[in-house]
Amino acid sequence: MNMLRALRHRNFRLFFFGQGTSLIGTWIQQAAMSWLVYRLTGSTLLLGFTAFAGQIPILLLAPVAGVWSDRFDRRKLWLGTQVLSLLQALALAGLAFSGFVAVWHIVVMAVLLGIITAFETPIRQSMMTHMVDDQSDLTNAIALNSFTVNVARLLGPTIAGLVIALVGEATCFLLNGLSYVAVIVALLSMRVSQERSSKHGVACTLKDGLAYAFNAVEIRGSLLFLALVSFMATPYLVLLPVYAKDVFHGSAQTLGFLMSSAGLGAIVGTVFLASRKNVGKLRSVTLLAGTCAGIALMGFALSTTLWVSLLLMGLVGFGVVVTAASTNMSLQTAVEGRFRGRVMAMYTIAYLGVSPLGGLAAGVLADHIGTPDALFTGGLLCALGGLAFSRNLLRDLVRAPFRQGQRNGARRLDLGAPTTVMPA
Repeated sequence: MNMLRALRHRNFRLFFFGQGTSLIGTWIQQAAMSWLVYRLTGSTLLLGFTAFAGQIPILLLAPVAGVWSDRFDRRKLWLGTQVLSLLQALALAGLAFSGFVAVWHIVVMAVLLGIITAFETPIRQSMMTHMVDDQSDLTNAIALNSFTVNVARLLGPTIAGLVIALVGEATCFLLNGLSYVAVIVALLSMRVSQERSSKHGVACTLKDGLAYAFNAVEIRGSLLFLALVSFMATPYLVLLPVYAKDVFHGSAQTLGFLMSSAGLGAIVGTVFLASRKNVGKLRSVTLLAGTCAGIALMGFALSTTLWVSLLLMGLVGFGVVVTAASTNMSLQTAVEGRFRGRVMAMYTIAYLGVSPLGGLAAGVLADHIGTPDALFTGGLLCALGGLAFSRNLLRDLVRAPFRQGQRNGARRLDLGAPTTVMPA
C-alpha cells in the first residue's frame, strides 16, 4: 500500500511501533499531570503555568541540541533522552504513589521533561534519514511519524481518563515510564550510520547553522511561515476551554468534542501527506494549509453553532498539522546532512518553541478583547501571512525560468571559446 510504503524499511518499522507506544504513554502522562494540578489547586493559572514551564525550555535549548546532533552520535544521544524520560516518569510516579506530591513537584518535573524534549525532538528529527534505505520514502516516513503523534494525542488522554477513574494519576505516570522501554528496545535494535560535521566550538557551529539556514531562501521561508502559523494559530488549544464554557456554555465534554475534532482533522492531514507519491509542490501545500488554518480559525471565532464549530476546528487541526509536517518534509529533503541537526533544531523552535509564546500572547489579548476576538485576530494574521508568502512563491515561480535561462546561458559561455567583455 502506497501510504504505508516506509514500513518496508526495518529501521522505520522499529521506530514506528516503538515510538508510537511511547507517544501514547507521553499523552497519558500529559493528561494526568494536568488533571493532578487542577485537582490539587483548582487554579487555571497554575494549570497554564505548568504547561508553559514544560514547553519554554524548547525555545531556549533546542539550538544547543541541534549542535550536539551534528557533532555526536545521534542514536546514543537519542537513547540517552529516552532513558532520562523513563527516569522522569518513574520519579513522578513515585511521588504520586507516596501521597506527598505537591504542585511544585509537578512543575519541576514538567520543566525537566521540557529540557529533555528540547534535546530529544531535533535529535529524533535529524535521525529520520537513517530510518529509510530509499530516500524517496523519507517524506512518507515523516508523514507516518506525524500520524502516530496525532493518533497518540487522541488515544492517550482517553486512556488516561479511564486509568485515573479506576486507579489514579500515579498509575498513568508508571504506564508512561514503561512505555519508554519500547522505544529504547527499538533504538538498540537499529543499524544506522552516523554523519558528523567538523568539531568546532558550539557557538561557532551554531553560527554556521544559522547562516546556512537563513542564506537558503526556501529553508528560511519555510521556517518563518511555520513560526507564524505556530504563533498565530496553535494558541487555540490554550483558549478552547474558555471558549467551550463561555461561548457554548458547555462542560468538559464539549471541550473534549472540540479537541477531538482538531485531532481528527490532524489525522486526516497526515493521511493526505502519507498518500502523496512525491514531494513536488510541497511549498504550495504548506502555504495553502497554513492559510486554510487561519481562515478556519476566523470562522470558528465567529461561529455560535456547535456542529459548525466542530467542522471548522477539524479544518484548523488539518491545516496546522499539514503545515508542520510538509515543512518537515521540505527541510529534510533540502538540507545538507552535515547541517541537518541544526536545521531541525530551528524547525523544533519554529513549531514547538514559539507555540507557548503565542499561547501567552493570546491569553493576554483574550483578557483585553475577549476570547472570540483574540482567536479571530490570530486567524486573520495567519491567513494574511499565508497570502503574503504565497505572493513570494508566485514571484519565485515566475522568475525561475528566467534564472534557469541565465544559468544555461552562463554554461554555454563557459563551454565555448573565451569571450571578450567590452567595457560599459
